Amino acid sequence: MIPVSMSSLRRLTGPGAGVALILALGGCALLSTPDPVQLYRFGPLDSPYVGERNTASVQVSLRRIEFPEAVSGQRILAVTGNEAAYVAGARWVADAEDLYAQSLEMAFSSERSGVRLIGGRELTRADAGLDVDITTFETRYAAPGAAPSVVISARARLLSMPERTVVSEQIFSVSQPASGNRLGAIVSAYDAATQDLNRQIVVWVEANAARAASADQRPAN
Repeated sequence: MIPVSMSSLRRLTGPGAGVALILALGGCALLSTPDPVQLYRFGPLDSPYVGERNTASVQVSLRRIEFPEAVSGQRILAVTGNEAAYVAGARWVADAEDLYAQSLEMAFSSERSGVRLIGGRELTRADAGLDVDITTFETRYAAPGAAPSVVISARARLLSMPERTVVSEQIFSVSQPASGNRLGAIVSAYDAATQDLNRQIVVWVEANAARAASADQRPAN
């Protein structure tokens, strides 16, 4: 497994570049042939539950999940202090926001869950709405070359429908240490961190979904 090296960096220029850097995994020259890109994914491959769902479940509609521009798409961001870098030669197999949405939907696909999460392609009427904005999604280094931690933070809001009034709001944050400074170990940390985050969101939604679903049924004053 190739270790992630911080020894060869090139600053980006142009609008919006900021302090973003390209993180190279080797010492190849700037104009040399690009190294092959290895694709990675996080999240379960299949739903943990197969079978008929409980039709009495509260139905919660999931709005499209938003990611910060710096971590949207397929690039993997690494941060050391005030410097940010993209891991060269490695990409997510699909946009990170799409992979995360799939992992969150699968986290709700449990026989024990009292909530049915409705994806954006379903036309089913929802009892409540769920907005999730990812605010942090990065590989964080305490020092160059050290084993990093994957840090993911999210802001979630549970809404009554159809007015979309906020019934409950919560900030979630997870930090998952990688077992080493290797791409495989880092990807495994992303997988564990998203599972942890999703478990917290599922518990929070289940605790508040019934209240959100009944909010739009209250008589007007």
